[in-house]
Amino acid sequence: MLLAGTRTLSTSLEWAVCNLMNHPAVVKKAREELDSQIGRDHLVEESDISKLPFLQSIILESSRLYPVNPLLAPHLSSADCTIRGYDVPAGTILFANAWAIHRDPTLWSDPISFKPERFENWKSEAYTHMPFGMGRRACPGEGLAQRVMAVTLGSFIQCFEWEKVDGKDIDMAEKMHTLMCRVEPIEAMCRVRPHMVDLLS
Repeated sequence: MLLAGTRTLSTSLEWAVCNLMNHPAVVKKAREELDSQIGRDHLVEESDISKLPFLQSIILESSRLYPVNPLLAPHLSSADCTIRGYDVPAGTILFANAWAIHRDPTLWSDPISFKPERFENWKSEAYTHMPFGMGRRACPGEGLAQRVMAVTLGSFIQCFEWEKVDGKDIDMAEKMHTLMCRVEPIEAMCRVRPHMVDLLS
């Protein structure tokens, strides 16, 4: 449980930071939301998350494009069934490909672009966004992961100015080990935002 809850979270955060560094306009909008909703006199906390819908949209969009578990946990068919024209006998092990579902152009407009705005009026009942799985066998840590991601990513945006090392867009190439990771670890420069120095010290 410890490994599942830490590796997935740190990998998801790395993808989210890379997406933000490649989209400075998104960072600007998120920072404006944080400054207006949280202010500059305290750090973002779990109780603030509900006031930050755009930050939540960033997390949803990043996990849509880069689900760290692209093949969801295996399921066993309990009875004979038909899936997309294929006859599947009872007892067959089935994998759902979340990566393919999240990039399906029949389900998402402009599916390979990073657009957090697509989640601003989104309803979870759509059953097209499933980085944590779905239903009774969904990841039990989803609620905790979403909160930790929001507080951590919100703190990164609230407290620091981020820059790319060479000024070029970050390569978003992916590879599979036990999780879907980046081919190259992120390299970035950051400095504390001037008005946060006193608060952080």
